[in-house]
Amino acid sequence: MVMFLFLVIALAVVVAAVTLAVVGGGESGPLPDAAPERVRDALPPDRPVDRGDVERLRFPLVVRGYRMADVDDALGRLGAELAERDARIADLESALAGARAAATAHRHVVMDKPAQEEQQ
Repeated sequence: MVMFLFLVIALAVVVAAVTLAVVGGGESGPLPDAAPERVRDALPPDRPVDRGDVERLRFPLVVRGYRMADVDDALGRLGAELAERDARIADLESALAGARAAATAHRHVVMDKPAQEEQQ
């Protein structure tokens, strides 16, 4: 009987607290809309992205996963930087191939020169 009385009083206290919270919720009325979370550590705009930047990148969670705009921005930036790096690598490989071809041609000329001098 004491336990039943305790539960009834506890239920009455909870109902009263919820009622007071709803009715006397303050002068401001309903709660204002919360500002949406943004990416805290965005990719740096002033320098190329490195591995640490990508590892630190965290997207805030929303109702159905992540904000598509944040993910699209990050993937677009990473894609552009990868394309730029691929173009730079292709340019450097082309320059290296040209330098190797020139060095090989120079070596053949230098090696053939003593043979030509011996014939004269």
